[in-house]
Amino acid sequence: MRFDALIILLFICSHRCLCEQRVDAKFDSERNLVYLTDHQQTALSQDVIATGFYENSINETGWSLLEVTTSPNASDSLQAYAAGLVEGSLTRELIEMHWQNTIGNYCHNQQDYCYKLDKFLKRNFKFISKKVDEQRTRSAYWHQVGLVLEQLAGLEDGLSQQTISAAQKYLPAILNVTSRVKKVTGAGSCSGLIKVLANNSDLFVSQDTWNDYQSMLRILKKFKLHLHRIASPNSKLIPGNTASFSSYPGSLQSGDDFYVLSSGLVTLETTIGNGNRSLYKNIKADRIVFEWIRSIVANRLANSGKEWAEIFSEYNSGTYNNQWMIVDYKLFKPNEPLKDNLLIVLEQIPTLIKYADLTEVLRQQTYWPSYNTPYFEEVFNLSGSQEMVKKYGDWFTYDKTPRALIFKRDQANVTDVPSMIKLMRYNNYKHDPLSRCDCVPPYSAENAIAARSDLNPKDGKYPFEALGHRPHGATDMKLTTNQLRKSLKFIAFGGPPYDDVPAFVWSKSDFNSLSHIGHPDKWTFKPIVTPFD
Repeated sequence: MRFDALIILLFICSHRCLCEQRVDAKFDSERNLVYLTDHQQTALSQDVIATGFYENSINETGWSLLEVTTSPNASDSLQAYAAGLVEGSLTRELIEMHWQNTIGNYCHNQQDYCYKLDKFLKRNFKFISKKVDEQRTRSAYWHQVGLVLEQLAGLEDGLSQQTISAAQKYLPAILNVTSRVKKVTGAGSCSGLIKVLANNSDLFVSQDTWNDYQSMLRILKKFKLHLHRIASPNSKLIPGNTASFSSYPGSLQSGDDFYVLSSGLVTLETTIGNGNRSLYKNIKADRIVFEWIRSIVANRLANSGKEWAEIFSEYNSGTYNNQWMIVDYKLFKPNEPLKDNLLIVLEQIPTLIKYADLTEVLRQQTYWPSYNTPYFEEVFNLSGSQEMVKKYGDWFTYDKTPRALIFKRDQANVTDVPSMIKLMRYNNYKHDPLSRCDCVPPYSAENAIAARSDLNPKDGKYPFEALGHRPHGATDMKLTTNQLRKSLKFIAFGGPPYDDVPAFVWSKSDFNSLSHIGHPDKWTFKPIVTPFD
């Protein structure tokens, strides 16, 4: 399927929903209260500390939209709290639907596990809160962690529609954002591609999210927060004060992850997991900061790829293990040689973080692919990947797994935005020899750049679970270019691929009994460009 680039750029303009909502968060200094009001059609006034725009356009485009801006006249803590309050209030209904669809029965029949988890998380919350209280006035890292907690507290209060004291309030809302899913052998989570066009004329960065289909209530977000490096009004503003990203209801982070930042960085990841369970004994609640917080902190503070990696590496949790790619567009000049440190790649597993400048790989092969397999040999071996190769074969290798081979074969066909979208949405599993497996039938819709595991026959025979029938696949595609990222924009394509395969339709799926409140029935949307100014 080919898309005219102009149509892609203009599509969002002709698909505006009438269900826009706007709200302001104001500060009452006499009562020390933050409260919500209807948005006034004026610039941020002295008493307005945050304003938010929300549009539920999922049935038109496959995405909702959220934009939150805070006032530079307010303290960092007030800005963070108000930003969360505005988001929680505007997206309350979507959060409730997403909760029911994904983790509403989280602790059903696993009360013992949830008790242990609750105990672990509360201990961790106590640890990071103590660090914030002690160090935020002199530590940029802990100041930003504190702001994340304050933003999360605002999100919780916006969700419950409460007006509360604006004094610092650390709520253990973190207990509500961790999910537990059944371990699926070989389960993939995201495809990523960084592609240099001919003569270094452009640089594309793209990612497909792979997830369970119940998660497809999505929000494109833009946060513009005038925060300082440390808790001092004389401190410099953070480089990543503005971020555009794909996300989920109730999540301060992307979760995919895919971010376009005002620092000139674009950050993304694909999950590599960890099959070495012996490493988990090293995870201590009073020594770690969870990955989602560390990624937000690094996005805000870093001005280069190496700086991002250094910040992210502090207090490694080992609980959500990914291959991160940090692209510094400030170092990219069209039609000029690629500069060192343009691409930093980082991999995390429990007890180990490894990162390096891999721009040379990008120079040599003109692309960098990512597909849930560790690149660094030390990470590959320590994570148990070699044992999986011995047990199941090439599918678990770095260079011979199907997506590695598909990217290697097809990346040279990328010459423009439409051809990049085509590759990132690619799934022709019945006819592509690289999608074949020792299965019955002899192929799997998992073996594609954009998976569609729902299309695999439920009575098929597969050597491991990931290749089989399940409500899982590529649920989106995001892509930015050198030009788009300058205005912090990216192209977003919502829903599973449908070019060479049937579109996903809930009512025709044998997964229709799964909760999917608020979802469109048929997922055949077109790409849009994030519309934020």
